[in-house]
Amino acid sequence: MEYILHLFIFISIYILLSQSLSLAAGYSGLISLAHAGFYGIGAYTSALLTVNFGLPFLITLPLAMLFCGITAIIVSTISLRTVDDYFIIITLGIQVVVFSIMNNWQSLTRGPLGIPGIPSIEIFGFPFEDKISFLLLGLFFVGVVWFLLNNISRSPFGRILIALSEDEIFTQSLGKNVYKAKVISFTLSAMFAAIPGVLYAHYISYIDPTSFTIDESIFILSIVIIGGMRNMFKIAIAAAFLVLLPEALRFLGMPSAIAANMRQIIYGAILIVVIFRSSKEFMPSIQTVK
Repeated sequence: MEYILHLFIFISIYILLSQSLSLAAGYSGLISLAHAGFYGIGAYTSALLTVNFGLPFLITLPLAMLFCGITAIIVSTISLRTVDDYFIIITLGIQVVVFSIMNNWQSLTRGPLGIPGIPSIEIFGFPFEDKISFLLLGLFFVGVVWFLLNNISRSPFGRILIALSEDEIFTQSLGKNVYKAKVISFTLSAMFAAIPGVLYAHYISYIDPTSFTIDESIFILSIVIIGGMRNMFKIAIAAAFLVLLPEALRFLGMPSAIAANMRQIIYGAILIVVIFRSSKEFMPSIQTVK
């Protein structure tokens, strides 16, 4: 039972990560490979504030979100002056920079040694030490983020994001500030990514840079693409499937080296099928226009 609860906690963390990326990638068309970097910034911010200064969760969480937001604003004001593939390359560079800072700034982050001894979350005197209570806390944040993103997508601002993801030039011709909308959506996406980062740090009680690599960013983006970019329910299902897939392969008795390769093969095959189906659905609309 402890093992199953552990898996469900990780599913809730990846649902939060994919939900937050969906705001930028699905609603704004901003394919980012820096999401694991913001995830790591949230985790390190909370861990450092808790371990070094003894600040409680209710203070470190908003501070982590604020720090991610400030970082995202600085990054987006520069990177969003580019488009399409150039933006993706810049976010890849940002991810590499963030990982390098975590790995090399040893006086602050302890580098490869990581930060141990991160205490469990405590809210109003109630400790979230056992897995059941932590899972409920994770599901609570999943519900909150789900609610917020649903309201954002249905708001006038959300309709602007959907419009610019479909046709940026047409949206700009309507007098909408496309650049400002992109900066806001990218910043909100980064701030939401801080939430699972904080939860992860306090759940594992130890973090190091290897949890926030470019592979992690690709994995999160894979969940969003497989789930359907804007479909929160399908994204949650995709997160559960991709988190449980390695465990299923382990139960088949495969050696870990083979299971890891099989996981990558299955990820790639699923992505090819999803993209192929999406292109087939898009083709009739092109023919109709013609």
